[in-house]
Amino acid sequence: MKILLLSRYENLGASSRYRFYQYLPYLRKEKIEIAVAPLFNNDYIKALYAGRKKNFVKILKVYIKRIINLYHAKNFDLIWLEKEALPWLPAWIEFNLGLKRTSYIVDYDDAIFHQYDKNKFKLIKWILGHKIDLIMKHANTVLVGNEYLSERAKKAGAKRVELLPTVIDLEKYHISCFNNNDIFTIGWIGSSITSHYLKLVIPALEEICKNNTARLVLIGAKREDLPTNMPVKYVSWSEETETKEIQKFDVGIMPLPDNAWEQGKCGFKLIQYMACSKPVIGSPVGVNSKIIRHGINGYQAKNINEWVSALKKLKNDPKLRQKMGKAGREIVEKEYSFQVTAPRLRDIIFSVVK
Repeated sequence: MKILLLSRYENLGASSRYRFYQYLPYLRKEKIEIAVAPLFNNDYIKALYAGRKKNFVKILKVYIKRIINLYHAKNFDLIWLEKEALPWLPAWIEFNLGLKRTSYIVDYDDAIFHQYDKNKFKLIKWILGHKIDLIMKHANTVLVGNEYLSERAKKAGAKRVELLPTVIDLEKYHISCFNNNDIFTIGWIGSSITSHYLKLVIPALEEICKNNTARLVLIGAKREDLPTNMPVKYVSWSEETETKEIQKFDVGIMPLPDNAWEQGKCGFKLIQYMACSKPVIGSPVGVNSKIIRHGINGYQAKNINEWVSALKKLKNDPKLRQKMGKAGREIVEKEYSFQVTAPRLRDIIFSVVK
């Protein structure tokens, strides 16, 4: 079996790394040949996180390369597509360039359709508002990371929809010893693109951190992302060190606004925290409400008062943190691990290419 993987990014793109690349060694052992053709390289990701202006000449070049990839897709048994082949271009262009000449599986880990159907420009909404629906409809299988995305695929008329959460590899997330930090440590992991969500809970964080009785550790954010006087440690993100850094947390947090885009998120931060045996606190938005079992592996917090209450409970009770961290790890092992989803993905692929 020969598969053409049309991923969005190289390995620095979290969605591509966890939804695709971590499965490649396993699938290749299953006698599946996979040619990888990302749209954007790591330099694009670095520029994006640094806030630099987009180089449209380089973007044009990668689009031309992707068009060539689509033309050669006829030489493969299956296309494994991340989101869409050519962002900001109509679906019919992708279909005519080769997407419909080969069976394809398309994967979604966020509500990318909302960048089109909820765009502030009416022309974009008119031209591209139903693009992702068309790609879903004509796919052999649509893989989705949560129920919100699943419902969209079903409404779009997808032939087959499979729920496959974004997961971690248990071999890379070893069970950590319980922390005995000198100061209560509230942790968050992400990028400068998503760190603005932290502003939603600054009053709660300031309340817990007052008099230097707690601190905030941010992995992947920049100093200018969180204007505050509370004790904050900024840690550069690295694939090699992210697990060790999360293990230093006492609790992991994931605040979100209750908007359409956020409804489509897959709660991966929570899964990373839980895999490191950390209790979690998050906004009950989208799949967060499913991942966080309130009072078992952490707390769902709807407003500032609930955030303060949840943080105080965990701050003042080390045994509760340990108990919830253990429960979270058990949930990950059963539901959100590579060891569970890899065989499922393999079976889905083999069922498409019989």
